[in-house]
Formats: sequence, C-alpha cells, structure tokens
Amino acid sequence: MNKPQPYLSETEAPTRAETDALVGLTLLEFGTDWCGHCRAAQPALAEALSKHPQWRHLKLEDGPGRPLGRSYRVKLWPTLVLLRDGQEVARLVRPTQAADITAALNAA
Repeated sequence: MNKPQPYLSETEAPTRAETDALVGLTLLEFGTDWCGHCRAAQPALAEALSKHPQWRHLKLEDGPGRPLGRSYRVKLWPTLVLLRDGQEVARLVRPTQAADITAALNAA
C-alpha cells in the first residue's frame, strides 16, 4: 500500500498568487499529518483521484497564521478547494466518501 504523500510545509507551499496563476485543474488539500479527519479522508481521496489523473493534487499543511489557508478562509481540516485555471469552482469540507469527492471533481 502506498504511503500518502506528505503535506507541503509553509516554505514549500505555493503563494496565493502562484495558485491563482495555475493553469488547468488543481485540487488544494488543506490539512495536517496529525489530523484524524485528514488521515481518515486519505483513502477516499486516493480512490477519487485515481480516476481523475488530469487533476494536479497539492497537499498543503495548514495552521494558524498560514497565509495560503487564511486566503482561502479554511476553517476545518481537511478542506479541499478545487481550482480551474486558478479560480475556485468547488469546495469540500471534511469529505469522507470517495463518491462525494468524485462528484465534485466531475462537476468542476
């Protein structure tokens, strides 16, 4: 079984200007490695993304004072922000089912 990729630290994460400039489909996942909700969402997220290889997936470590998470008004983890050409088109907060994530990916 593949180990989930780690979250990008604040120094590794893109800036808001960089995410706004992304071309194509991007899923921003805000959370932390120690968050139980984040860990529980990983299998559903992996299943949904396995059927949607066209989506770029960025796992972003979030926390108080993290500018990127604050710019997207993230309150709970995990929060999935779906971008099309840098513009938010959908958002899922604490998803638990692959079907919910898949539906959002299909709709975006």
